[in-house]
Amino acid sequence: MLDDRDRKILNLLQENASLAVSDLADRVSLSISACSRRIQRLEDEGYIARRVVLLDRAHAGLPTTMFVIVRTARHSAGWLEQFRAAIIDIPEIVEVHRMTGTIDYILKLVLPRVEAYDDIYKALVEKVEFFDISASVSMETLKATTAVPTHYAR
Repeated sequence: MLDDRDRKILNLLQENASLAVSDLADRVSLSISACSRRIQRLEDEGYIARRVVLLDRAHAGLPTTMFVIVRTARHSAGWLEQFRAAIIDIPEIVEVHRMTGTIDYILKLVLPRVEAYDDIYKALVEKVEFFDISASVSMETLKATTAVPTHYAR
């Protein structure tokens, strides 16, 4: 069971995973050793999956976001494996979701410019057969976060 201190630790680490344990301990009113043990327990129990660095996409030369909508006429396990193999090694594809409804998959791409999408498109259609594939450029990001709410965690 998580308590309020555990949730606060998780929230603080989601904001800045490089916070020193001493700073975390101060913010949640624990000793450094007690805070360190809690963090270790949260990692051991799988609440903390990993710690990563988030790059500034503009500085990384990837300011453009595109969403690609995929519809397929095939829904076999073989097609899905072929699709996974096609997308896995394309680093510009940062998210892929299988959807309900009329869209089968949605892909999120980060690119240096819109024109770079053509290379990704060609790589995909060379490896996988699609019924329909269309792309939209994100004009503005209204919200983007990697943090998830902790009040549901038990």
